Formats: sequence, C-alpha cells, structure tokens
Amino acid sequence: MKYLFLSGALCLLAAGASAQEMSATPAAGPYRATSEKINDLVHTKVDARFDFEKSQMKGKAWITLRPHFYATDSLRLDAKGMDIKSVSLVRGSTNVPLKYQYDGSNLQVRLDRAYRNTETYTIYVDYVARPDELEAKGSAAISDAKGLYFINPRGEEKGKPTQIWTQGETEATSVWVPIIDRPNQKTTQETIMTVPAKWVTLSNGLLVKQTKNADGTRTDHWKMDLPHAPYLFFMGAGDFAVVKDQWKGKEVSYYVEKEYAPVARRIFGYTPEMMTYFSRITGVDFPWPKYAQIVGRDYVSGAMENTTATLHQESAQQDARELTDGNGWEGTIAHELFHQWFGDYVTAESWSNLTLNESFANYSETLWSEYKHGKDAADAHNWSDMQGYLGSNSEKKDLVRFHYNDKEDMFDAVSYNKGGRILHMLRNFVGDSAFFKALNGYLSTNKFRSAEAQQLRLAFEEVTGKDLNWFWNQWYYGSGHPKLDVNYSYDEASKQVKVVVTQKQDKMFQLPVAIDVYNGANRSRYNVWVTGKSDSFTFAAPTRPDLVNFDGDKVLLATRTENKTLAEYAHQYQYAGKYVDRREAIDAAARRQDEAAARALMIKALDDKYEGLRAYAVSRVDLRKAVMKEEAEATLARLAANDKSRGVKAAAIQKLGEYRNKQYVPIFRANVGDSSYTVSGNALEALSKVDSASALEEAKKIARTKTKGKLNAISTRILIQSGDVGAAANIIENFENMGLSQQKFELLSQVGDALARVSDATLFQRGTDAIMKFAGQVPEAYRSQVGPYIEGILKGIQQKQEAAGRKANADYVQQQLAKKQF
Repeated sequence: MKYLFLSGALCLLAAGASAQEMSATPAAGPYRATSEKINDLVHTKVDARFDFEKSQMKGKAWITLRPHFYATDSLRLDAKGMDIKSVSLVRGSTNVPLKYQYDGSNLQVRLDRAYRNTETYTIYVDYVARPDELEAKGSAAISDAKGLYFINPRGEEKGKPTQIWTQGETEATSVWVPIIDRPNQKTTQETIMTVPAKWVTLSNGLLVKQTKNADGTRTDHWKMDLPHAPYLFFMGAGDFAVVKDQWKGKEVSYYVEKEYAPVARRIFGYTPEMMTYFSRITGVDFPWPKYAQIVGRDYVSGAMENTTATLHQESAQQDARELTDGNGWEGTIAHELFHQWFGDYVTAESWSNLTLNESFANYSETLWSEYKHGKDAADAHNWSDMQGYLGSNSEKKDLVRFHYNDKEDMFDAVSYNKGGRILHMLRNFVGDSAFFKALNGYLSTNKFRSAEAQQLRLAFEEVTGKDLNWFWNQWYYGSGHPKLDVNYSYDEASKQVKVVVTQKQDKMFQLPVAIDVYNGANRSRYNVWVTGKSDSFTFAAPTRPDLVNFDGDKVLLATRTENKTLAEYAHQYQYAGKYVDRREAIDAAARRQDEAAARALMIKALDDKYEGLRAYAVSRVDLRKAVMKEEAEATLARLAANDKSRGVKAAAIQKLGEYRNKQYVPIFRANVGDSSYTVSGNALEALSKVDSASALEEAKKIARTKTKGKLNAISTRILIQSGDVGAAANIIENFENMGLSQQKFELLSQVGDALARVSDATLFQRGTDAIMKFAGQVPEAYRSQVGPYIEGILKGIQQKQEAAGRKANADYVQQQLAKKQF
C-alpha cells in the first residue's frame, strides 16, 4: 500500500515533514506476538450478491482448512459486523449444521470432531455483510476499516459512478468474508460476483466463467490457484473501460473510467516494461497468472497491492494535459507492482515485520527511476524519501517493531521511507550483484509463504558470506539515525588531510563509508568505518586538497554538518557530481547570494544537466538580492522561453513573473496556451502581475474549458478576485464533488479565498458546510495536524467577512467552529 493523502497535507503544513506520517512518536505499546496458527487456511470460496439500497452483501462462503500441527475440534474465524445466518460442515453433498458463537467480531465454531493436521475440512457460512453499519477504526490513510465499499450505491450523487471495491489491509477482508484474517495465512481462492450485466468485475486470479442471468445481472467467477494472504483479497465492479496489454502471454489490464480510456496506456503503459525489469533484477519472473490495475472512486489510501488486482485512487486518472507534465503516478505504479513479489509472493508474517513488504515497494520506486530515467532521477527520489523520514519525528521507532499500540501504527515513514533507505545502504555495502542475488534467494526460499526480517538477513549472509547481525541489529532492530558533525583540516607540515567525524546522537552506529579526496578532477577514495563517538582519519596529501567529500556515494541515512568552504562546494558541484553533491552545493550557494562566487554557482546550476536540479536552482534564486536578480535575469528568460523540460520552463516563468517586467509579456502570452497545466498556470499568473486586464480575459476563456492543476487554480483565483460569483460557485461545487483525497486537501486554500469574497449567504453557507464536512472525513490520525490548518482557513474567512461588513456570514463560521469535531 502506498499512502498519498498525507504527503499533500505535509507539503502544505511544513517543509521537510514526513511523506508518510504526521503524528508524534507514540508510546511503545504492548508486545505484539506473531499470530498463533491453530488452523491453516487451504481454500476460500465466496459467492457475493449485492444489495445497493442497503449497501449490503449477501454472502455464501466455503472455507477449507487444516489443523496447523495439533489436532483441534474448534475453529475461530474473523467475521466483523455480519449477520450470520447459518454455519455448517460440508460433508459430501450435504451440509451438517454446527454449533457456533458469534460476538459481532469473532465466529467460534465447534467442529463435529477433532481433526488431525493430515485432514482437511470445509465450513459453509451463510451471512450478510453490513460494512456501512460497522464501526471500525481505520488506518492513518483511511478513516475506517469497512473492508467493502459501496460508492454512490443508489446513484444519488450526480456525476459520480456507482462502484464496488474492497480494501483488506490490515485486517478488513473479514468484513465481507469469514476468514482467519492474519498476514501469516495463505490460501487459494474463488470469488463469484453477481452484478448488473453492463458492469465489469475484477478479482484475484483469472476470470474462468461468466453467466448472464434472466434478471439483467451477470455472474462472474474468478479463480486464484496460487496461495496468498487474506488481506490481499479483492473484489471490484463498476462501469469501467478495460484497456488490455500483455506480458509474456499473460494479460495486463487497466480498468479506468471511460473518459480516461484514451490515455490509459499513457498512465499505466510502462507496466509490462516494469514487469520485465523487476523479473530480471529479482531473478523471479512475475509469479501470478495476470496483472490488472483498477481505479476506484473515493479510495484515499493511494494504492493497494491486491494480488493480481491493484487498486488505485482516482488521482491516478490524469488527463492528457496533466500527463504533459509527466506521469505523477508512475512511482506508485512501480511501488504496487513490486509488492507482487515483496508482500504478495513472500508476505511479512506479522505487522511487526511490515517493512519486509513496504521498504521493498518504497525502494522499487528508486530502482525503477534509475533504470528508466537515470541516476540523477533515482538519487532525487531517494533524497526526497530520506527527507520524508528525517522530518517524521520517528527517531524512537524501531524498523521491526514488536511493541506498538495498534497495527495501523506500523504504516509510517519508518516502515516505508527509512526501510527503503536502509536497503539502499545495504545495496551499496554488498554491491549490486550480491544484493540482487540475495533478493532472489529470499524470494525463492520463502515463495508463497510468510517471512520475518531474520530470513532476509540469512539470505544476504548466504550470498555474501558475511555476518550481517551488526547491520540488522542497528538498522532493523534499532531506532534512530546518525547525526554527524564532519570537520576537515589540512596539515601543511605533515602533508596530511584529517577528517574528524563526531556522532552527536546517544546511540553509536557502525558506518562503512567512503571518503573521497579531490585534487582537481583526480579523486582518491578511502573506505573507512565510523564506529565511535569521535573518529579521526588521516590521509596523505602532498598539497591541500580542493575537496574532501565524506560519504562519497551519498548513501548514508543520516543528518550531517560540515565545515566546507564555498570554494569546496563549488568544486563538489563540478567534480563530485552526484545529485546530492550538486544539491548540497546549490543550497550552500543559495545561502550566500551576496557573494560573487555563490552567484556564479547559482547561475551555473540554472543550466544543470538534470532538469530537477535546474528547476530547484530556479526556485532558490533570491530576487530580493539586486545583483543576483540582475545576473540571473537573462538565463531565467532563456529557460522560460526555451527549456525542453516543462518543469523547468514552468519554474522559470513563475520566477520571471516576479520581475513584473512588461517586456516578458510575449513569453507569458505564448505559454498561457501551453499543453502543460503547470506551464500554462504559471504563465497566466505571471501575466496577471504585468497585465491584469489581459489575464482576466484569458481566465474567462479558460473558465469555458475543463482544466485541472495549476491552471485551474490560477484562472479561478483571478476570476474570484474580479468579483465573478460564478467562479466561486464553480469552485465550491468542484470541492463538494471531489472524494477525500490529496487533491481535495490542496484545494482548501482556494476554496477559502473564494469564500472570503462571497456575499451571497446561501452560497457562503454551502461552501462553509463543505469545508466542515471535509474536516469531519479526515482520518483521525491526521486531525491533530490537519485540524489546525482547516481551522486557520475558516478563521481567515471569518475575519475577511467581518472586515467586509458581512456579519451574518462571519457569525455562521463562528457557529460551525463552535461545534467542530476535528
């Protein structure tokens, strides 16, 4: 699973905050043992029929089991919030009723006799699943754990399709099928769904049969012949377009709303190539019979790696103009696909070991980016994910955690971001060949089974011949990260360079690290181990080095302060050359733009070979510095007019707009019609600063078309500022119709700007109510951070309404704030 809603919140709330987590480190919590196995699942068959009026599922389930080791005459199944009609033992062609007890969560069944572990038995359960009536705590990314979701089931929400989809992780599959809902269980599976005949369905495995029924429905029968964990079960149905690819004779399909069928391959089309790449690096061909991806409305957890049937939130559906800026969902597609190996093929045996699933999926984004887009792109992604962990306030959390308050606590920046960076360090330490061979050993040894982190260690030790307990103990079974102070000096008399590394945190880490010494372009590398509170390393150097570069490969998960000069950073930019090297140099120069050498480095960085750093350098140009403003202008104008990267072009146009110089109006006008929403939006914003009348006319034209992203935000803002009531009504309606998502969160400030100017009481109350409703839908784990942000927007609206003399509107906001529940 990849959580995305939170990352949007953090981008707006605090720079450098976690991409996965918003809350402070919780108490350790009780010890969480791996779930005991008394009975093992063997096969699960479900027949599902749906009551859309009641948002219920009429289910029949046949669960085949075998005692794990000891003989047993009883069975406990997870069955949350169900109406249990009957429980029986399947004996040949007849069902024998069994005694059972049900408390609304656990179904305790007394078997007809004791069964040995050489025997299987099948239980039949007739039941009704009632997910909307279930009160269950959800995760950090989803506000409940209903398991089965009916989207607009009665067709009451205009413009929203009716759909069904399921979300099993962590233990919510048991809302719609009685099951042993634990990650250390594996079972083959059959899913039978009866749905409106015009719909398509999706489940795990292959579609083996379709039957048209006389009542206008159709029954689809899906079968999964390979075992997988219950939390990976999936049902999805709706009026989707299905766009098909293939990989080595296996079907690869994309289920999207029909509007997005023409661009489905632009969104998901790298999938077959990803399957080839991941199969090659793991040495294990994609192990499942097919791979499908489906986009569900109102799904807020980013995406979920259901075996052979990944579910994506609607943010995946980008139109052609959005895709001009690049596929913002590409990393998520890679993330969920890699889960088909790490999580589905081999599954973490407990939520304590969740990182075995999530760290690999997280790191796959870096791996794919390196393969497809180059080392700079991969290093940029790796750096960003590292910042996500470092800003998450998670120093006290172990990577593998046996103590936690709730299993949902495991879905955080430690299991994801930190785990991915630990894999990156491990890869650097053992080398690529050993790293990928060890992954193959881990997957091959544990296929279709569950595993814990020690089994990963054994796989690496088997390949490398090294004892790696030190690495696992400090990174997997420990917490925190190094906080390093690195000081460089040169002794002219002894002709030696000295590097002193101080660990400022309490716990000492063992760190194998490369130190590079540069004279011009010539580099000498020294591999050392940092182990103590303060370690000193000396190296012979006949002349003072131009640069000493600690962590030459830039792989350490650590914070670092250094005593480098600006000249050394300039040398680092030129000759060390990795993404992080150059970014650090840009940051050093950006802090000193009063100095000629720093400005020269900034100007040089504006033409960096990697588009991401060009755009970053543009963003760091400080136009408050008169000399910097003058020296950068020509380059910014060139980038705004000609850069091949839409991201760089957009950034340069935005920065050029800050000059408020009418000579750039032709550039702004030319780019208002660009196919990129970001370029177009930034151009419109820049135009508004020098020619507000022309910008308003452009905004009126744009309002008659369908737009998204930055262009929609800027054009709407211009119209609202002009007093266009229709624009305010439009943005409020758009906000109301959006599902709970990152995009909806990001639209909040715009809605606030609109409401601050609205005088019509009915429209004002409607918009305020929409914000309050959204606030109530925010998952509980986020509310401590998101709540104050929303409250701040509402108070800002209130103040502006009061200043405008609209007391009734201001009072209405106050009334809503008084009864807020966020």
